[in-house]
Amino acid sequence: MNEKSRFLTAALFLCFCAGCAVNPITGQQELMFIGESQDLEIGKKYAPELEKQMGGKIANEALQNYVDSVGQKVAKVSHRRGWEYHFTALDDDMVNAFALPGGYIFITKGMLEQLTTEAQLASVLAHETAHVVARDTAALMSREIGIEILLAAVTSESTSQTARTAANLTRQIIGLRFSRTDEKDADLAGMDYMVRAGYNPNGMVETMQMLQNQQKVNTIEFFSTHPSPENRVAYLKVRIESRYRSREGLRVGEEDFHAAVLKQLKGK
Repeated sequence: MNEKSRFLTAALFLCFCAGCAVNPITGQQELMFIGESQDLEIGKKYAPELEKQMGGKIANEALQNYVDSVGQKVAKVSHRRGWEYHFTALDDDMVNAFALPGGYIFITKGMLEQLTTEAQLASVLAHETAHVVARDTAALMSREIGIEILLAAVTSESTSQTARTAANLTRQIIGLRFSRTDEKDADLAGMDYMVRAGYNPNGMVETMQMLQNQQKVNTIEFFSTHPSPENRVAYLKVRIESRYRSREGLRVGEEDFHAAVLKQLKGK
C-alpha cells in the first residue's frame, strides 16, 4: 500500500471513529476524533520525543521511582484506574508539568525544585492525571493541531523525515494551551484524587500559591500552557471546606520529599 492509500485509509478510519465521548469527570459529551485505544498509540509515539526535547529523564533511579510511586497512588483512585500510567521527572529547568494521551505524565526539575512536600508533588501529578482522564490533550490535538497529527501518529513509519515531523509535532503538543474550564476541572478532580490517595489537599493550595507568587517575579511556563482560572486558590479552599474539613491524618510528607527529591537534586 502506497503512502496516499495509507493516508486515505487512516482518514476513513478516524472519521469512522469520530464521535462524542463522555468525560468521566464532568459527565459531559465531547467531540473526539480518536478512540481511547489511539490515546495509547499517541502517548507511546510522542513520549520519547518529548523527553528528548525536555532534557531527558533526570538520571536518578531512586528519584524517578519516588515520583512514579506518588503518581501511581493517585492514578489508582482516578476515574480511569484501569489505564497504565507513566510518571517521569525531566531534567529541564522550566517550571512545568505535562500530560500526553494514554497516561504519560511528566514533571520538570524546575517544578520539583519549587515544591517542598510530597502532598504538593501529589497535587501536580493529580492535576495532570485529571487531564489524562478527561482526555484533554487528545481533545486539544483534535481541535487545535488538526487531524494530520492524528494520522501521523497512526500511520507514520520510522524514517528520517517522519522523525523530523515527530519533533515538530511534539513542540506543538508541548505548546498546547488548555482552556480555563479544563484547568478548573483538573484542579478540582485532582484535589479529589489526591485526597482519595491519602494526601492533604492543602498541598494543592500551597502549590498554586507558590506558582502565583513566582509568576509575579518571573514568567512561569506552567501558566503558559495551563492558564490560571480566576480565583483559583479561592475555589480550592472552598472545596476543602465543603468536602475535607473533617478529614484527619492525611499525608504531607515533607521529610520524605526532601530526602527523595530535593536532596537528590542538590547532589546531581
